[in-house]
Amino acid sequence: MARVISETTKYKFNRINATTAGVADIKRVIEETKNYMLNPAGRSILFIDEIHRFNKLQQDTLLPYVENGTIILIGATTENPFFEVNKALISRSMVIKLEPLTEENIFTILKNALKNKNGLGEYNIEIKDATLKKLAAISGGDVRTALNGLEIAVLTTKMNSKGIIEITDEVVKNSVQSKKAIFDKDGEEHYDNISAFIKSMRGSNPDAVLFYLARALAGGEDPMFMARRIVICAAEDVGMANPQALVVANSAMQAVHMVGMPEARIILAEAAVYVAKSKKSNAAYLGIDKALADVKSKDTGTVPMHLRNASAKGMADLGYAQGYLYPHDFPNHQVEQQYLPDKMKGTKYYIPDETAEENKNFN
Repeated sequence: MARVISETTKYKFNRINATTAGVADIKRVIEETKNYMLNPAGRSILFIDEIHRFNKLQQDTLLPYVENGTIILIGATTENPFFEVNKALISRSMVIKLEPLTEENIFTILKNALKNKNGLGEYNIEIKDATLKKLAAISGGDVRTALNGLEIAVLTTKMNSKGIIEITDEVVKNSVQSKKAIFDKDGEEHYDNISAFIKSMRGSNPDAVLFYLARALAGGEDPMFMARRIVICAAEDVGMANPQALVVANSAMQAVHMVGMPEARIILAEAAVYVAKSKKSNAAYLGIDKALADVKSKDTGTVPMHLRNASAKGMADLGYAQGYLYPHDFPNHQVEQQYLPDKMKGTKYYIPDETAEENKNFN
């Protein structure tokens, strides 16, 4: 794509790879670009492969020259640029997301590879379209995986008595081993997958929960990270609708820590499904956030005297703890008295969700 732009604009094309290049390489390109004898146009295209490998200093070196137009920067990255590339560079750029190839696209490329006389076309290969489509399906949108798998299948399969290399489903399966997982535990897919996992638990969909859990574990996600997310969801989304969910989730986290993989997958699955199937309420979560907002932004007054602790001699004479009503001395172990400070009197923070039957086992 960068070369096409270079050919169209007639600007000098430079290419560097961020895994091996540094500031010196960037400065060299800039100096050559500004040299009128070498580059009369005064501008050039700089293509940086794996641009996310550059640190902040290296990326900052590009800024003034991108801004004044000396360099037309084209960067390629397999990571999410909004996470890995400086915001200053992003703000001066157009971000284009390249989607994975479809299975139909990969199938077409594989068909062409079998016909190419400079490649696999020189072999006498017999493979059914259905088998080729299976290879396309297990490549996970990566045409290199598909082509490598096809090449391995061809090169490791002996000719039959008719001089034909017959590629079967079993041969393809052995050549690729398993479906390529589109998951990077340190990249964008990590955030997308955990977001979908949590939202599926919140949305009470156990099938989606197990799918995203499996996707994470197959991609090498830390089981303890998944366990912590289940604990958080049990508190945040299930809450008082089923307080037992937090107990289950916390027990599961401890069990995962002690047992480890692969058995930890069973524990995680049980806890995640339990949280997903539980009734939901975020009343306690909303309540604490509202209380925190008041504490941080308002004059909330002081603790009522009758609730204060008269721990030292003479404090009771000053009114500390005076007038406190001990609930256990009253019917049903309850008694009406003021608990909030005067300035917060009557404020409601915990508003139970009646649809979740939060009050069933409580006062």
